[in-house]
This record gives sequence, C-alpha cells and structure tokens, in this order.
Amino acid sequence: MKTSIVFLLCISVFPGFSQGRVVGEDETGFAECNVFFPGQVPPEGFTEPFHVKICQQYNKKPRFATLYSTKDKIPLYSAFKYTKPAQNEEENWLVEPQIDDPENDLHEMVREADIVGTVANLGANQALTSDYMGSGYERGLLNPSLLNDEDFQMATYTLTNAVPLSPSLSKSWHRDIERVVEQALVPHCSKKDHLYLLAGAIPSSVRVKGKVSVPETLWLAACCDAPEGWSLGLVKKMNDENSLADLMVGELEKHLLAGIHLFKGNCGEDNQSQEKTKVILQAVSQIRSGEQVGSSDNQEAKDSGLVRKVAGIIATPFIKLLELLIYVFVGLVKFVFYFLWLVIKQVGGTVLDGIYSLWNGMVSYLKAISMVLISIPYDVGRVIVNIFLGFLQIVQDVAFLTYRILRIPVGFVLHLAAFPYQSICAIPSVLKDMATGIGGTFSLVIDATATLLHGFYYLAGHIVKRFVPKGSSDD
Repeated sequence: MKTSIVFLLCISVFPGFSQGRVVGEDETGFAECNVFFPGQVPPEGFTEPFHVKICQQYNKKPRFATLYSTKDKIPLYSAFKYTKPAQNEEENWLVEPQIDDPENDLHEMVREADIVGTVANLGANQALTSDYMGSGYERGLLNPSLLNDEDFQMATYTLTNAVPLSPSLSKSWHRDIERVVEQALVPHCSKKDHLYLLAGAIPSSVRVKGKVSVPETLWLAACCDAPEGWSLGLVKKMNDENSLADLMVGELEKHLLAGIHLFKGNCGEDNQSQEKTKVILQAVSQIRSGEQVGSSDNQEAKDSGLVRKVAGIIATPFIKLLELLIYVFVGLVKFVFYFLWLVIKQVGGTVLDGIYSLWNGMVSYLKAISMVLISIPYDVGRVIVNIFLGFLQIVQDVAFLTYRILRIPVGFVLHLAAFPYQSICAIPSVLKDMATGIGGTFSLVIDATATLLHGFYYLAGHIVKRFVPKGSSDD
C-alpha cells in the first residue's frame, strides 16, 4: 500500500513518468510493442526461461522493445525505430521492479533511489547503478538516446537498455551507430517509418563485480520494410573499438544462438537490390574509414556533435562526482535505516519477550486460581454425597441386622404353631399309607404263594414226564 502511494506521488510530480511493462507469457510477442518489428513479428529462437520481454513505454505510449537476460543482467537486444536526432542528452536512469519482484504492485519503471527497501530482491535479476560504480565501465545504451527525440529519448535511459562498455568503446559505439543510421541507412529507405532497427549484445563470461556480463560483441541489424527494401547487419568487437564489420543478416544470425531469425523472411534479403546494397555498404565503408557522408548539413551535424562531445567531456567529471555523491548518500540512508531497523528490532524483541513472559505468567496464575475455585464446590458436593451415601448404608445395615435377629424367634413360633396342624393333617395320610402297605403285603403274600404253588406244580409235572414211562396204545 505504501509503495503504491509513493508511486502515485511520483506520477503526480513527474507527468512524463517512464513505464516499462514486463510482457506476460500469455501475450503474443511483445504485446503493444510488436510495432517495432517488421510484420509485427519479433525475432525467433530466443526461448531461454531467463529471457524477459519488456515493452518500454513513456507517457503511456510504447517507445521500443527489449529482450532482457536475467542470467547475464544485460539486454540481448532492443528493437526501435529512428525518429530524429536528439536535441538534448538529459539522463534519468530507471529500473524495472517486476524483473526482481513479479508480485509487487509497481507495473512501470521507476528511479532506483525511489524503491530502495520497497522491492523484494532488488538487483537479483537486473543490473543496478551500484554495479557500474567504480567498475571502469559505463552504461552503454543499445538503443542510443541520440537516435531518439523527446519522449523516445527519455525512455532509453533504463538499465534494461544498458550494457557495460568501456568509456572509449561506448563513445565509438554510439558515434558509429549514430552516423551509420543517419547517413547510410535512413537516406536509403524510401519510407523512414518502415526502417526497423535491432541493436544487440552477445554476453561473455567476463562479469562486472561478478554479476553483470560484459558483452563480447555488439551488433546492429537494420530492415527497410518498403518498396526496394533491404536488410543489413553490423558487428563491433569489444577488443577492437574501431572495428565495424558489415555483413548480411543471415551471416549475422550465425554469430548468435542456433536457430535465431532476426527478421521475418530475412526482410527480403534474397530479393534486395544489389545496387542499393552496394550504395549502403559504400556509405558504411566511408563512415568506417572516418570520411564524412553527405553535404554541408552533415558537416553542421558533425560540428554540433563535436560541441556535444566537448560539453560531455567537460561535464563527465561532475556527473561522475554527482553519481558518487548519490551512491554514497543512498548507501548512508540504507545504513541508517538498517541500523534503526536493528535497534527497533532488538528493543521491540526484548519488550515483546517481556510482555509475552508476563502474559504467560498471568495466564498460568489465573488458570490455577480458576481451577481451585472451580474444584471447591465440586469437592463440597462430593463430601455431602459421600455422607448421605454413608448414612443410607448404616440404615440398610441396621434394618438387615434387625431382620436377621427377629427372624429366629418368629420362625420358631411359626413352626411350633404349625406342628399340631401338620400332625393332625398327616394322620389320614398315614392311615392311608398304612392300609395301602398292609393291602400290598397281603397281595404280595398271595402272589408269592400262588407263584410257589405254580412252581411246584410245574416241577412235579416235569418229573412225572421225565421218569414215568408212557403206556403203549395197545395196553
């Protein structure tokens, strides 16, 4: 929220605020900045995950496009159109917050000093002014400010458009590119607004302060997408600041990564006019040899350029001193804020620890008191219940004992009272049982006598049959 307020204040104070928008992966090409490519088709083959597309804007309008390498922390190329020679060289260097912190609410470029401490990981994926301080390198612009005017020029002063160059190489690069574009390319393109320019750098393993890659080669590719169009490539080696080799775009692509195509269809390279190409190369050759191309207008431009260079040489020490003072001031402010933060953190931590310990003690004390107060009625109730249950147990035991004591005489009396009744009532049953027994006895004697007699009879009959001979039938 605080960051947003600061950002809005900056916009209100500086109405011409620069806006560099990181293009989303779901957008086509460079979004609204596709207008800086012929056929609105950006170069193909730059597909590494650390390549970030930036649509560089100023006053809410696109000014040029940049492909930035968060690994090397330099731009791989900037795509732009020639507007007209710049009238001033006002510098106002900016950074892109979203490259380091995609989740922040700043969607435009801001001055580095305005966001120190508000953007997470600032400088993790891009170069900062501090990376160039005392390194011996300058912030060399791929899209030179001298080829742009007014708002277009203001938009070029962003660290996402800068690469580390030695002062002499930076001077020769901007001088050569300015002269080549203004004297060799623009005059030979029938439609100046159809002249598309790509200025790029090839990273090397050499790093400024172990962070920002120093390019091994600078290159420029031009495409005149108009009737009798043409395309051309230029290369400048870092180890030879006076070198400026011209070559076809197809040959330039071979110096880059495999599979790179800078212009759609190579911008008619196969069908371009040989005479037109020869004239352009001759103009480039004159520039390379130091000759002046054109008439007195160019002489005036040269004179004005000389004045600018002299003024630049005079102003350079003061600019460097001002940059050093700004760097020291920013470092001092950062140190003060960091020191205050440590003090506040230490004091606040101590106070918070004390409050936390006091709070824990109070909570524990109140908890113990509450448990004691809650347990008092519970214990009293439990004692009352136990007394009542004990009283009931005593009553039960007394009643049971009384029952057992009274049971003995009462049972004796009841049995004694019931004896005559039971005795009288038992006489008929006894007499019946006796009669039944006597009758049974007689019946048993009769049955035994009959059985005995039957046995003797059977025995006598058997003896007679055994020993008395049978008489014959004749007798």
